[in-house]
Amino acid sequence: MKQRTLKNPATVSGSGLHTGKVVTLTFKPAPENHGIIFQRTDLEGQPKIEALADFVTETNRGTCLGKNGAKIHTVEHVMAALTGLQIDNCLVEIDGPETPITDGSAKFFTEALQSAGFVDQNAEKEYLVIEEAITYTDPVTKSEFIALPSDHYKVTAMIDFETKVLGTQNAVMEKIEDFATQIAPCRTFVFLHELELLLNHNLIKGGDLSNAIVFVNKSITQAELDKLAKLFDKPSVAVKSEGILNNLELHFPNEPARHKLLDVVGDLALAGKPIRGHIIATRPGHGPNTGFASLLRKKFLIRKSEDIIPKYDPDKPVLFEIKDIMRLLPHRPPFLLIDKILEMSDNHVVGLKSVTMNESFFVGHFPDEPVMPGVLQIEAMAQTGGILVLSTVPDPENYLTFFLKIDDVKFRHKVVPGDTIIFNLNLIAPIRRGLCHMKGIAYVGTKVVMEAVMLAQISKKAV
Repeated sequence: MKQRTLKNPATVSGSGLHTGKVVTLTFKPAPENHGIIFQRTDLEGQPKIEALADFVTETNRGTCLGKNGAKIHTVEHVMAALTGLQIDNCLVEIDGPETPITDGSAKFFTEALQSAGFVDQNAEKEYLVIEEAITYTDPVTKSEFIALPSDHYKVTAMIDFETKVLGTQNAVMEKIEDFATQIAPCRTFVFLHELELLLNHNLIKGGDLSNAIVFVNKSITQAELDKLAKLFDKPSVAVKSEGILNNLELHFPNEPARHKLLDVVGDLALAGKPIRGHIIATRPGHGPNTGFASLLRKKFLIRKSEDIIPKYDPDKPVLFEIKDIMRLLPHRPPFLLIDKILEMSDNHVVGLKSVTMNESFFVGHFPDEPVMPGVLQIEAMAQTGGILVLSTVPDPENYLTFFLKIDDVKFRHKVVPGDTIIFNLNLIAPIRRGLCHMKGIAYVGTKVVMEAVMLAQISKKAV
C-alpha cells in the first residue's frame, strides 16, 4: 500500500463546541512521510503541532493537543475522518483554538475530504503492526483495551453507562473501508444532567441541540423542557420513548456505541501510524484512548529502533571526536567510556566505544579471560544518551545528566578486547522538562550485545 494525501484542499467551517468560536479548518495536501500536522494560522509564527499522543495535554470531554503554548482542542473527529479515509499525509490549518463541532460526528470532515480527492504517493505506508496481544487498563474509568494480531484494522467497542436509557451497547467496524458510511455519521451524546452542568458552567458555548444526542435519565418537568427550548432557540422540546430528546432521529439503534468507536479510531490515530490489528475497547474514553495510543506508539518506536543497525565507516567524518565529548560530558578517563559520536538528530544518537586490552577494568575483571563488565556497557550507553540530552540546552557544560531509571536490560553476547561497540539510542517520547526516555541497543558488527530502556534527566550544576 502506498501513502496517501489529498488531491486538492478542503475546508470545513463552524463553531467550536466548548469555546463557541467560529473557525475555519482547511485540509491541505502534504508530502510523503509528513504525517498529520495541525497548524494554528491565527497565532504568531503559525505554530505546528504533530498529531501524536506525545502532545496530548487534556482529555476532558475531548482530546486536546498542545506544543510550546499553542493548543488545538477536540481533534478526535478530524483524526477519525483522516484515518477512516486512510490519509497518511495532511496539513490541517485552523484559524482558532478548537475544531468545528458540526453535527457532533465526523460526517462533514469525511465528506470534505472525499470531495478533495486522493493521490497515492510513491512511498509505502508504514504500519503499526500488532504482533502479539497488548493490554491496557484504566482502573479509574474501568476502561480496558486489548490489541490482537489481525491482517487488517478492525475495531470493536462496548459501552455501559448503567442506566435504563443507555445501558450496554456494542459496535464493530469490520474494516476501515466501512468507516465513511457506518461510523462517520454517528454523533456524540450527552446525558441531560451533564448538559445542564456544562451549561451552568458556560462550558459548551458552541453547543446546541443539533450536535448531540441527549439522553434523559431522570424525571423532567415541562418547565425544564420549555427552558431548554428557549435556551437553544427551539419551538419545543420533548422526551421520546427511547429516552432521548426529540431534537433528532437516531441514525442507528447503537449510534452511541458507534460514536465511541469513532472516538477510539480518532484517538488511536495519535499513535502516529495506521494500525494493522484488532482493537477491542471496553468503556473507552478520551483519557484511556490516548493512554493506549501512547503505549502503542512507544512499542512501535522500540520495535523500529531494533530494526535499524547503524553502520560505521572509518573514512567518514564523525560528529564528535573525543575532545568534543570531553567538552560536553564531565566524565574523564578511566571513566569516560565512549570515543566518538557518529551521528545525532532530535530523536536519536549513535556513539562508538573501541574496547582495548589496556582498559583499566580488565586488570581485575576476569584477567585470564577478559570480558567488558555489563555495568560498564550500561554506563557507556548512558554516556552516549547523555550527549543527546545535553544537546537540548545552549550551555551543556553547566549541566549534569542523571539516570533515573533503567529497565529491560538484556546482555546478549560477551564484549571482549578488540570489539568496537556501536550504541544506538532512540527517543520513545519527546524530551520534556529535561526528561529523556530512550531505547538503546549496543551492537558489535550486526550482533546485538546489549539493550536497555533508559530514563534520564539533566540538572544544572550547583554553583
